[in-house]
Amino acid sequence: MKLLTDKIIKEGRIIGDHILKVDHFLNHQLDVPLLNAIGKAFKEIFQNESITKILTAEVSGIAIAAITAQYFDVPVVFAKKTESLNLDKETYEGNVYSYTRQRQYKFRVSKHYLPASDRVLIIDDFLAKGEAIRGLCEIVESAGATLVGAGVVIEKHFQGGGDKLRAQGLNIQALASIASMKEGTITFLH
Repeated sequence: MKLLTDKIIKEGRIIGDHILKVDHFLNHQLDVPLLNAIGKAFKEIFQNESITKILTAEVSGIAIAAITAQYFDVPVVFAKKTESLNLDKETYEGNVYSYTRQRQYKFRVSKHYLPASDRVLIIDDFLAKGEAIRGLCEIVESAGATLVGAGVVIEKHFQGGGDKLRAQGLNIQALASIASMKEGTITFLH
């Protein structure tokens, strides 16, 4: 997706060889026209999958998932990272290790919002080592729902998470795939 790769090159900030900050337009401050283009792109990619629900992770995936959902005309469910008194007691859980936060936590989704009849598309902002998507897959599997695939905005292909998940049969589609980030230069896979 040229619009996205151009934006990454122009406004993304590289820290070291593994961190790409896109908080200027994707996950802190939001470029809504870009998010609309992202939503349309995911609709085009997954249009034949009869999706009934979009699943994402709290917090960064919510805006992307919500805009994407309007093109599919389906609800969004987001997995919560923290326990709270207003979260239903009966939940599906997925275990996740966050490399950016350097800690283990659980994703939780109320059983009321993910019936076995759902055909689920996972949407997320980044794919690096694959932990968040793996945790969301655990939730879909626990629900007995059908996982049709995962759409990610940016895949850091060089970190290997996408390859591991694809090897397990998951249909992952990335709008921008980064082959490397070395010496302040981003090289895209395609």
